[in-house]
Amino acid sequence: MKRISSVLICLILASCGPTLPEISPDVVTDKTPHDTDDPAIWVNRENPEQSIVFGTDKNTDGGIYAFDLDGKIIESKTLKNLKRPNNVDVEYDVKLNDSLVTDIMIFTEREREQIRIFSVPDLKPLDNGGFKVFQDTRENEMNLPMGVSIYKSPKSGKTYAIVGRKNGPKKGYLHQIELVSSENGFMPKVVRKFGLFSGKKEIEAIAVDDELGFVYCSDEGNGIRKYYAEPDMGNEELALFGGNHFTDDIEGIAISTYSNGKGQIIVSNQQEGTFNFFSREDNSFEYALNLGTTETDGCEVITTPLGDKFPNGLFVAMNDNDESNFFYYNLSRLKEPVDAEQ
Repeated sequence: MKRISSVLICLILASCGPTLPEISPDVVTDKTPHDTDDPAIWVNRENPEQSIVFGTDKNTDGGIYAFDLDGKIIESKTLKNLKRPNNVDVEYDVKLNDSLVTDIMIFTEREREQIRIFSVPDLKPLDNGGFKVFQDTRENEMNLPMGVSIYKSPKSGKTYAIVGRKNGPKKGYLHQIELVSSENGFMPKVVRKFGLFSGKKEIEAIAVDDELGFVYCSDEGNGIRKYYAEPDMGNEELALFGGNHFTDDIEGIAISTYSNGKGQIIVSNQQEGTFNFFSREDNSFEYALNLGTTETDGCEVITTPLGDKFPNGLFVAMNDNDESNFFYYNLSRLKEPVDAEQ
């Protein structure tokens, strides 16, 4: 083995750029039994300090664990005995019938090839045991659901689940499913199949910007894809961005929303152990932060004040399966580093 000079080592290290300072979490949650993957935040609008973070524990004997804002597991709000729940999302004021609306939580249950829907916060099932998905494609794990996000249309008032899978075709990787109200909750109606796929790895993370009407998904190893959320707006890809800012896997997506279209698309750079921040307005790269998590899959953000602990909103990130937990951050701390390149 040839000896590398100390000068060369310094040049190599310098070429990698400065190391990002670590921002420690405000709260670290209790551990789950197996493998955390994706969080969703339900805001209690009557008492924001009683809001709940739901997080998947991805295992054959998995669950959806509920955490309070101190990071403690709420056993009475936790769903167990699930078959590899993967991603989770919540939506507010979803119409059940002409006189009843409810907040809902939706998640994928991979080993049962289905999505599940429960009311929040009382956790009553609204899906007759679950909706099977991707049953027309049963090769190479193409029928196993992974990512899911909810879109409630400001235009029509309809609510949709947008679902991704473990593997899929180059076109039509995502399915958009209308949640049609019925006597016992909802029935599924597939309204379109859309979304391109590079074929490099998989598409897991999906996030929807209800207000602006866009769907974002992470084509791992390739880039972040953007589409219209309204089914009748067409399946044209609006953007493919960010790929050059990631080491390898492009993972969880969270969207911070402010007035006049302001905000950010926050995406986990999994192998680098950082998060990349993109403009919500034009999807341009802004900066990266090191939040101390490792191998992060899912993340979520809300800009609603949640009492004294999170007065400016909350960002939640999954931490790797050696720890099997989630990290909470006061959103105001996630600012561009002072020494970041302009």
